Amino acid sequence: MRRLRCAVAAVLFAACAVAQSATPRPAFEAFEVATIKPTGPDARGRFFRMQTAQQFVAQNHALKPLIAAAYNLHPDTILGGAAWVDSDHYDIRAKTPGEVRPNLDEQMAMLRNLLAERFSLKFHREQKDLPVYALTGAKGGPKLTESTTSPDASPEGPPPLIFVISPALVRLPARNATMAELASIMQRAALDRPVIDRTGLSARYDFDLEFTPDETVFGGAFAAPPATDDVAKPDLRAAMQQQLGLRLEATKGPVALLMIDHAERPSAN
Repeated sequence: MRRLRCAVAAVLFAACAVAQSATPRPAFEAFEVATIKPTGPDARGRFFRMQTAQQFVAQNHALKPLIAAAYNLHPDTILGGAAWVDSDHYDIRAKTPGEVRPNLDEQMAMLRNLLAERFSLKFHREQKDLPVYALTGAKGGPKLTESTTSPDASPEGPPPLIFVISPALVRLPARNATMAELASIMQRAALDRPVIDRTGLSARYDFDLEFTPDETVFGGAFAAPPATDDVAKPDLRAAMQQQLGLRLEATKGPVALLMIDHAERPSAN
């Protein structure tokens, strides 16, 4: 009996020790500290990412793309505001609360609060049926590999899902990415319509998408690619089917429009 009591006591002690050592997860309602400054004239690159477990960075973004990221919207569905909301670019450096790295949804929740506070942002929403792309599985099904990497494998988390662009080739290296995140980056950066995830896939995946840019992506910034001796990659839609087993279907659907009623340039900080 004494041996049994000792064993039970040891288990209870271990459970208490684990409970006490577990790091509590903050609410992630707002950044602890944040600065917003105009982007310098020599800035290169544009991105959102966690640079460390507690350091959030957004570089070289106008207010509308910041809103698009924070609310997961296509930039063209954000209407209104003065001309500067498209032309002025800003850098954000912010510290997240606690010791635990926030996930993407938590990062964007804090960004929404920051934009509302620093830009005195006020808006309302309207809904319309508009042209969209539905992201679905292609014939034969998806060709995706489920990620075996933990999102907490490094302090800064998985690498950001961003396009790597050159005149003749665009790469989208994805690690530990969801289909919702793929739809989001497609609508915010590459395509001219909102993208709705209808794949029904809920896992996280590792994949590499490579395609030749043309006038149908990135706001028509690309015409015919320069001639090379290499075998050209397919265009975006063909690459999605061949490499990922996914399809972009042009259709119509309900789209939430965000109408900016008021915004002010942030004060120096």
